Amino acid sequence: MPSPSLHPSLASSTLSLNSRGPEVAELQRRLAAAGFAPGAADGQFGARTEAAVRDFQRAHGLTVDGAVGPRTWAALGVQAEPPTAATGGGISLQQLQDLMPRLSDSRAAACLPHLNAAMAEADITTPQRQAAFLAQLAHESGELRFFEEIASGEAYEGRKDLGNTEPGDGPRYKGRGPIQLTGRSNYRTAGRALGIDLEGNPTRAADLDIGFRVAGWYWKGRGLNALADAGDFREITRRINGGFNGLAQREAYHRLALELLSV
Repeated sequence: MPSPSLHPSLASSTLSLNSRGPEVAELQRRLAAAGFAPGAADGQFGARTEAAVRDFQRAHGLTVDGAVGPRTWAALGVQAEPPTAATGGGISLQQLQDLMPRLSDSRAAACLPHLNAAMAEADITTPQRQAAFLAQLAHESGELRFFEEIASGEAYEGRKDLGNTEPGDGPRYKGRGPIQLTGRSNYRTAGRALGIDLEGNPTRAADLDIGFRVAGWYWKGRGLNALADAGDFREITRRINGGFNGLAQREAYHRLALELLSV
């Protein structure tokens, strides 16, 4: 797939069956590069291109409607220039890299549109909420570099409290995503909430488009926005970690995120 790029006019355009023009040709090129089959890059949004869009949306956990809007463009690696957190929008690439300096340029660019989309979906839309969310993700995922638990997952085998009742469930449903989703029952619950079959396709939780959405779902569902509003970062850590492991590092990320987002 082409590298993620800033393209405000393209990312804001909506394309559907019978659309025509250079935007359609760019869509067709990106679909083809992603391994789908839209036909020739002729700038005409016909039935074959629509089918490729639907297949792409289905594979990436998007609403399967055959129309290309901001979320589908983002999954294709096209993003508009994000507004700053101070105005209630997403964060910028520079802010992300300043907060997580171990993140490579290519990884940061790949993560950003999905991160911003997930924060919007989960109402993580104020600087206070974003700073807390980003700080916790930075610690949990090694600055967004690790979306799958390094351990095999055998330690979770037979854990009925996690819903792991079938042989192989431990490795199958090991921790994935920037906030580690773990256990068959949690995969099932998250998947149902997001409209994705994560129980049947657990590795999708480690993909950027789904992993960030899972993290946002987890965050919002556990009332962490309210705690961020109240400035209770310690309790956010307890609810995510079950204790206070790594609290000093989490707090250091939080202080820097607050500074970067000008809170």
